[in-house]
Amino acid sequence: MYDFGPYSAVAADLAGTPFSAIAYRAETGSTNDDAAALLGDPAAAGLTIVAERQTHGKGRRGRTWIAHPGSALLFTTILPRELPSSHLWAVPFWTVLAVHRALRDCAIDASIVWPNDLLLGTGKVAGVLCASRVSGESAWSACGIGINLRRSPEAAERIDPLPGFCDDVAPVDGASLLRSILRAFDASLDALDNPQRIARVWETAAKVPGRRYRLLKDGEREPFEATAIALANGGGLVVRRDDGTRETIALADARALR
Repeated sequence: MYDFGPYSAVAADLAGTPFSAIAYRAETGSTNDDAAALLGDPAAAGLTIVAERQTHGKGRRGRTWIAHPGSALLFTTILPRELPSSHLWAVPFWTVLAVHRALRDCAIDASIVWPNDLLLGTGKVAGVLCASRVSGESAWSACGIGINLRRSPEAAERIDPLPGFCDDVAPVDGASLLRSILRAFDASLDALDNPQRIARVWETAAKVPGRRYRLLKDGEREPFEATAIALANGGGLVVRRDDGTRETIALADARALR
């Protein structure tokens, strides 16, 4: 039996769905690490681990996710079923779409930026980092999500660029937002059977083609400007440089600047 903490009403509202199990932790190292240790365990299928505070929260490429206690919604949801390993690349984009939809339900119109961020203006308000376990052609995945809810005196204003917070636009209750995201997961779970469909929906939500990006490739000192054209199979971003050159930027090879 899990300790629902302040999310007992959310668990009750999700009863009958694959996402009704919630484990609350006042403090943990990383909800992604906690979830990764459970991947493949049938008893943990659909479990959401929510933390008030993470001591070692993670972003992409080993970056640290900094969130003062009480200022953010921090959780990882283990998908309730295994996936073909060839579909894993689509999970972060599916996750971002669910978060984007839930934020809009809360009057937060964030913009999606490749590969896995949501921004308010130039400030990052939410990020996604997924964990996975692969065995041959089968895989299990967990969706790690951090959302900045409210700005506080202790909030990390020293971060460059400055983060965005939901309450810069409208007050958002963390439990209500978690409920909306889990309901979005439940409503769209079958979409994971069609990664290409996820890519097309993501393109529309992210205003691709046509969105401008400033990209920095690994090992290079100078970023370059380009126009996004499409999301490639595997999650890379197809872009056209200003000189007309077309190329696919792989997930592991570059990052988007803002």
